[in-house]
Amino acid sequence: MATCPSGHQTNQTDFCDVCGLPLAGAGTPSVPPPPPVTATIVCPSCAAVNVTEALFCESCGYDFTTGSMPAPVEAPKWPTLVPPAAPLPVAPAAPQPPAEVSEAAPLQAPVVEAPVVEAPVAVEPVAEAPAAEAPAVEVPAAAPAVPAPAQPEAPVAPIARPKIEWVAELWIDPDWYAAQGSTDPMPSVGLPDIVGLNKPGNLIGRVSHSRGIFPDIDCEMDSGCSRRHAMLSTDGTRWWIEDLNSANGTFVGSIGAPLPAMPIPQGRVELAEGQRVYVGAWTRIVIRRATPDEQEALTG
Repeated sequence: MATCPSGHQTNQTDFCDVCGLPLAGAGTPSVPPPPPVTATIVCPSCAAVNVTEALFCESCGYDFTTGSMPAPVEAPKWPTLVPPAAPLPVAPAAPQPPAEVSEAAPLQAPVVEAPVVEAPVAVEPVAEAPAAEAPAVEVPAAAPAVPAPAQPEAPVAPIARPKIEWVAELWIDPDWYAAQGSTDPMPSVGLPDIVGLNKPGNLIGRVSHSRGIFPDIDCEMDSGCSRRHAMLSTDGTRWWIEDLNSANGTFVGSIGAPLPAMPIPQGRVELAEGQRVYVGAWTRIVIRRATPDEQEALTG
């Protein structure tokens, strides 16, 4: 502990913590001692300043111990990309030397004999006897080639098609349309469509590709007709009509009578001569025998 000028003991080094008087030597600021001087050495190669204890110059690497420069270090060699060499041209095959000739049979040069020239000999002309003329032979002219008769082709039998005996007339009936009260627009009234009936059973309805329904009597325009509406069947002379649980029913009426109001019952109903079949919103079907012109046109 320090003692102030008043005699107080204090733990401070500059002022007394009891009376506040400055302690001896507290008013003079302390001066730090100067830093120690480090000995240096100058590199004789690059004149850089280094410490005395340095073994190598930090600038150029000069060796202070041996007094020489360090050996240069080669830079690392990196692989370089070399483009592939072009293929060498293929030299043509050398001609094969001729086969060696056996020494047992050496080649000999051909011997050319000089032509022998004979002295001309005088020859007296000798009269030649007239040659007998050969009788002329007539060569008959070649007969003209007669082509072989063409073989007649076997006749192709025409495909027999069944004869159309009955037809169905499909009419657009305005009276039936008015009685049904349909909201669908009715097509224009015109001549009927003629459909040939050449099967014992003929389906009345509309086409459905998804269900595989292709009726014989197509009522495609009449949306009031079911896809499978009714079946017309025959034994060749008589005709029957049968409803196939259609949505709007099948009706049968006669010429000159009022329009039918009740659909036919379940099962087959025989059609009398002159009766008509009503289906859908405006379709009237009439079954009759085909005329000769219709038979020719429909049978083909």
